[in-house]
Amino acid sequence: MHQANSPLRRIVVVGGGAAGWLTASIIAVTHKHDDNISVTLVESPDVSILGVGEGTWPTMRSTLLKIGISEETFLAQCNASFKQGTSFHNWRSDTIEHQYYHPFSLPFRYFESDVAAWWQSYAAEQDFAHAVCSQAALCDHHLAPKQRQTPAYAGIANYGYHLDANKFAALLQKHATTVLGVQHIVDDVVGSSSEPIAAIVGREHGNITGDLFIDCTGFAARLIGQHYGVPLTSCSNVLANDSAIAIQAPYVDSSVDIASTTHSTAQDSGWIWDIGLPSRKGVGYVYSSAHCSEDEARATLETYLKHDKKTADVDVSKARKITFSPGYRKTLWVENCVAIGTSAGFLEPLEASALVMIELSATHIAKQLPRTYKECQAAGRQFNQAFEKKWERIVDFLKLHYVLSEREASAYWRDMRNQESCSTQLQDWLTLWKSRSPISSDFELREELFPAASYLFVLYGMGFRSQYNDVYQANLHTPEQRQAYAKHVQSIQQQLSGLPTNRQFLNQVAQSQGLSMHY
Repeated sequence: MHQANSPLRRIVVVGGGAAGWLTASIIAVTHKHDDNISVTLVESPDVSILGVGEGTWPTMRSTLLKIGISEETFLAQCNASFKQGTSFHNWRSDTIEHQYYHPFSLPFRYFESDVAAWWQSYAAEQDFAHAVCSQAALCDHHLAPKQRQTPAYAGIANYGYHLDANKFAALLQKHATTVLGVQHIVDDVVGSSSEPIAAIVGREHGNITGDLFIDCTGFAARLIGQHYGVPLTSCSNVLANDSAIAIQAPYVDSSVDIASTTHSTAQDSGWIWDIGLPSRKGVGYVYSSAHCSEDEARATLETYLKHDKKTADVDVSKARKITFSPGYRKTLWVENCVAIGTSAGFLEPLEASALVMIELSATHIAKQLPRTYKECQAAGRQFNQAFEKKWERIVDFLKLHYVLSEREASAYWRDMRNQESCSTQLQDWLTLWKSRSPISSDFELREELFPAASYLFVLYGMGFRSQYNDVYQANLHTPEQRQAYAKHVQSIQQQLSGLPTNRQFLNQVAQSQGLSMHY
């Protein structure tokens, strides 16, 4: 039984995969000099991980650096490649082909100028991302964000990764147990005792005691959902997608360009993700089961792959079917139990927010680890307040992609475009942005998931236009802006001529690690 002043020393992470092993690693490395803190991870031998979360944000670089995994080891052992943002195809219209980027790098002079208002005078000549950010051109040419001699985890352009989720979990497990001192117990969890939880019950090990329990059991939500009964707050009225058909598609040969972005291509009842790794692609159709049957979804994915010149033939009948309930738990921390990963919630794969929420959650707990059970209650309230806001922000940003669309040929898009299902916050922003650009003060969270720049790229990439005051807009065309733009254009040319392709860079990494890519 936990007393108010009982120390919290034994951290038990329940569940493996990227969520469990990232969480265990981040907490273990943060408290590596405190011999009183122990971290144990318990995972079932029979539960397979979701295995399709293949996109990260740039935050993963600092996470891997902190826990002590070398970048080249990570790239080689996780079949990883560089991600420099997302490329959206045909989201704007049913009838006219259209593409835009949401890159990871900021627009030039982002902090000194209203770059969106300046650009709008030239919108007919060049799309927003290509005009204000060098990364769009890098992605056009499948270039790496760094040179071979660039230091680990540093880049000429901002970047995250695409990775093989199963290999990533295996690398994290090995590192956590051999380097960071995380104890690993393989056992089925068949129960949990008391409230607050004093122990989980393993089929083979019996009581596994702890002071703080972290639920990383995925959609099963073994502790936060089953033990504590915390409900999932549904977002299906805002974001309708609840299903996916996913498959691994081999390249036609080893010379195929590796894309620098996640490709997201709109379909009648959802969208298809297309992620390039060194030896294969991960491709999947995310859709709404209320608007599309599984057979229709498989047919859509098959048609997409048949038209993809990069991939060899695949049998779509063997593709995995994944179902989920779009939503999140508003209460993520109850007593001495906190949920991280899909046990906390899942909305949809658009903009790859799943792994970054794991990183943020684990880092928050590690930095503010309560020392006693009494402190645990206060820490839980702070955590719940902070992360409920983060979930709300993700819902708003994902919804933004849909409500800006002009697609109307299918019931799915007519439903998803409905602004009445937007939050009051998103509706207010869209109203305000009709006469000005998004600005940093629109976003009050201390750790905003999506900065104002992300909204700029999506808004103006999707064809949104703000009606600026003519005098205000004219005053943006200053000598300083013209000079900065000239330097920006020059920088783009230097990067295009000086950076290797993803394929060239990653082949060199594989060779240095004594590996060869298999196709």
